Amino acid sequence: MSTPFSMEWKMITEGQEKRINAEDNIFEITFDGYKIFPIEEMIEIKRHPDADLIGSGKVVELVFKNQQTTCKYQLISLYSVN
Repeated sequence: MSTPFSMEWKMITEGQEKRINAEDNIFEITFDGYKIFPIEEMIEIKRHPDADLIGSGKVVELVFKNQQTTCKYQLISLYSVN
């Protein structure tokens, strides 16, 4: 059975992100399935699908492995307190 993939233009974190570099505001999150995000382009970041924006960021790395996508992104601007 093949793993579905989707092209995403906003990131929904569901609170699962982990800060991996505080100095550069780099976060990492893993999604089930394969999700393709634009690299080095500004995208919206939300905690839940119908919630307000947390901020905006840019994806700096995507890794597809074991039917999961691991995404590293840099938070560029924060619109609300985490």
